Amino acid sequence: MTGRMPEGPGGTGLGAGAAVTGIGLFTPAGADAATTWETVRAGKATAALEEGGGLRHLVCRAPGLPGDLGRAVTVRRPDRSALLALVAAREALADAGLDPAGWDGARVGVVAGIGAGGVLTFEAQREVLRTDGPGDMSPFAVPGALPNSVAGQLAVEFGIRGPSTAVTTACAAGATAIGVALDLLALGRCDIVLAGGAEASLSPFYVAGFDRLGALSRRFHDPAGALRPFDRDRDGFVMAEGAGFLVLERPADAVARGARPRALIAGYGATSDAHHVVAPRPDGSGLTAAVRGALAEAGAVPGDVDLVNAHGTGTPRGDAVEGAVLAALLPHRPPVTSTKGVTGHLLGAAGAVEAALTVLSLAEETVPPTANFAEPDEGVDLDVPTTARGARLRLAVSTSVGFGGHNAALVITAS
Repeated sequence: MTGRMPEGPGGTGLGAGAAVTGIGLFTPAGADAATTWETVRAGKATAALEEGGGLRHLVCRAPGLPGDLGRAVTVRRPDRSALLALVAAREALADAGLDPAGWDGARVGVVAGIGAGGVLTFEAQREVLRTDGPGDMSPFAVPGALPNSVAGQLAVEFGIRGPSTAVTTACAAGATAIGVALDLLALGRCDIVLAGGAEASLSPFYVAGFDRLGALSRRFHDPAGALRPFDRDRDGFVMAEGAGFLVLERPADAVARGARPRALIAGYGATSDAHHVVAPRPDGSGLTAAVRGALAEAGAVPGDVDLVNAHGTGTPRGDAVEGAVLAALLPHRPPVTSTKGVTGHLLGAAGAVEAALTVLSLAEETVPPTANFAEPDEGVDLDVPTTARGARLRLAVSTSVGFGGHNAALVITAS
């Protein structure tokens, strides 16, 4: 890589990045980081067909929750999104070698990306109100439904008394949360930040709503082959639930406490298309600026990129725009993968889960395949591996795009 460059149009320019000292994942591909990575590396899709309540849809569901989830289950009765987050966060902290019982919680922060908020709690309690009346509603209905409930629940569970923040930039939220965490560390507001995202919105309202938008795949005859990132025959995404969290620290602090950094979040870029509430800007200029900003903050140039973990949701328009952006920005054709072909689209958690998977790709020098990719779009020249590939990987970019025109890009480098 080159030396540090001035910040780009989408970068923050706030610091020297953050060490990733812990990873936790709870996804349709596995109940922990190792199992998720193994499934992703194998390219094994997790989508299944479900029917009921007048709906016929494809989903990627997380595994069963472990029996012991601490105070969250017995006292606070949180929304499912917070329970998924708790499992991933516990693994991340254990991986980092951190015991919340022994830390100064005032110097620790949590930033949680969320898409729909506690929609399952809202829908369940709305039905109780309709059928049984207000007297039978749970007193935890409102706390569980609020979009900040994931961050708040994690703060209570782990004694985090620094900033507790919810980020809601739609499907870019998980990546945005990591970007916010970088700022908290660079500004000295925290010494440790638990950053990531969680999503549990496999509800009738969201499934039907996304379907009415034309965003979901209707490949009901072939659930495993439904989500087809960048493939010519793609017809939409498959909704998923899950969570991913990273423990982030300033590199010097991590080394001082004897931690083993897995990778470095070296740059973050964020922009808004200011174009349309759903559709991406056709020329991809917003996403381009976000990637350029992240690279500039990392002191890198496009030619340094060895791998892209793309947003790649399998929607016709979104993949076409992103594919054109990546082809134009990276003419040296580094491998481009979308792990959503395996995990489904985790919405607000997607960017965090994919950042974690990118860290694992760098650590193992392995490019995971894009499940269900068979025929490329005409005119878009990308190297999309269909089987796991060994490669020398030093710098990767992870991209995220959300409804409302949100663009986020992370530059992640090997430790």
